[in-house]
Amino acid sequence: MSEKIFLTVPENADGLRLDKWLSTQALELTRTSLQNLIEKNEILVNEKSISKNYKQKKGDKVQINIPEPVELNAEPENIPLDIVYEDDSLLIVNKPKGMVVHPAPGNYSKTLVNALLYHCGDSLSGINGVIRPGIVHRIDKNTSGLLIVAKTDNAHKMLAEQIKAHSFTREYECVALGKFKELSGTVNAPIGRNPNDRKKMCVTEKNSKNAVTHYEVIEQFEKCAHLRCRLETGRTHQIRVHLSYIGHSVLGDDVYGKQFNGIDGQCLHAKKIGFIHPITEKYMEFDSKLPDYFNEVLRKVR
Repeated sequence: MSEKIFLTVPENADGLRLDKWLSTQALELTRTSLQNLIEKNEILVNEKSISKNYKQKKGDKVQINIPEPVELNAEPENIPLDIVYEDDSLLIVNKPKGMVVHPAPGNYSKTLVNALLYHCGDSLSGINGVIRPGIVHRIDKNTSGLLIVAKTDNAHKMLAEQIKAHSFTREYECVALGKFKELSGTVNAPIGRNPNDRKKMCVTEKNSKNAVTHYEVIEQFEKCAHLRCRLETGRTHQIRVHLSYIGHSVLGDDVYGKQFNGIDGQCLHAKKIGFIHPITEKYMEFDSKLPDYFNEVLRKVR
């Protein structure tokens, strides 16, 4: 059944953005989920629709309509998972290159979510909706590597807060085109939707979010380099967009660079993640080996 929640804005929250304040009210809804509800006019203030950037006033009457869950268009599938770690709150999965994370038009089966539904059953967080159960963050289909999955709503919310606060460690390795003059650097450039192609992202000042990527050269080759990249923020396609922006697109990236024979998609691997466990409150870090396809690329370019 759908649920209605009623709140009154207190004096100490006067002037705050509504979505930001609501995300602190133990509703088990992420700020993104709240913004989506605002866009769908499911959150009303004084019985009226408001914009996502609405700044509330003391005494505002807030009504939150949480719709009934939509039936999931994904079925459990017995797909092998490379599980690096698992407990009652979360699990760490090493996703292979070529696997889609969650169902979408054209990809309703053989996704990571299908595999998780089979492995975990009902033990997955529902914060990001039924189509993305447990998915706290995602990596692209042709990016391999470590991904964290939340089993409980509480774990999901706490992990999402760490990502938002930039305290969640995410390190990638990739092969990027060209010779780097500097062995390390930072790309600090906002990312938003490409106005000419809504399926792409780009560096832009318009309708964008700040994005910061730190990189260092592990090994320089004649025509490309093996890089380590650390995300300070986590925007869609961030590493691919930032490296293309500075003239060093990821090898094999046919969206922001160009296709190469023998390379199916970008040579990019999510190698390390670190976070504070939502229950034990201890910092945990996981590292993964470079996959075979990546090592084969390194062998060829050497």
